[in-house]
Amino acid sequence: MGVMFGNWKYIFKNLWYVAPFALLPAVLLGFTIDHEAIQYVTHAFFAGELHDISFFYLFRAFSVVRIDHIWSALISVLTLAVSCVMFTLMLIFVEKHMRIGKRTLSGLKSQFAWLILPVICIGLFYLALYEIYSVVVAALLYAVCRLPSTPVLYILFLGILGVFTFLLVYVVSLLYLFLPCKQVTGFRTYDAFLYSYGLMTGVRGKLLLSLCLSVTGCFLVLTASSLLPLSAFVPITFVLCIFLFMSFGVRMETVYFATDKLDREDQLKSYRELSL
Repeated sequence: MGVMFGNWKYIFKNLWYVAPFALLPAVLLGFTIDHEAIQYVTHAFFAGELHDISFFYLFRAFSVVRIDHIWSALISVLTLAVSCVMFTLMLIFVEKHMRIGKRTLSGLKSQFAWLILPVICIGLFYLALYEIYSVVVAALLYAVCRLPSTPVLYILFLGILGVFTFLLVYVVSLLYLFLPCKQVTGFRTYDAFLYSYGLMTGVRGKLLLSLCLSVTGCFLVLTASSLLPLSAFVPITFVLCIFLFMSFGVRMETVYFATDKLDREDQLKSYRELSL
């Protein structure tokens, strides 16, 4: 249970300390997410109008990179940069809290200087992977939407979405423990990958289930909220982005500490609590 839901337990216990790291990335993601396209695809799905949908709208609904305008492209670059910086800070904060039980950012400069580059590399890899996923899924869904049979169309539509999302999550899981491993052990890149991959294989099923549950929950919330007016849809996606950002990073640390069998000092009671 610690591997699957340990991140949520930590987040809700330390929400006011972790949430600030996710606020600015969530705001910027709000500008890169195409709310109009998501609403268009969702309404077409439930209205039985998928035959008329275009590849352009499908891709915009999945992609998190906006290149339709020079300012949109700049915001996309800024979103990646800010997300990497804040993600690095969050990893430093959470790892230190779990390792020594202190919720401070002392020693930030020395850790940030060498951790930011691995975070950027992993961030670029995950972004490229997701955009490839967006192109492939949008293309396949567009082809399926040309079919005349509506029941078959909907079965294939959901099937493609489910299969390729699972493949995306599976590939993401392969490097999921790399950053906390690099952070805690200081291993070289290749050694950190081998060690973190070995730890991941021991909990592969639980980790995949945890990630899949988060993705499924995100998909359901996003789908349901996209049926609401834009004035409600935008703030809901903002809150969703906050929790997704936090859970993705915090899960790395909780799973790593659990799989490497490291003591969690943040779970120990304080001296004052023990003396009562």
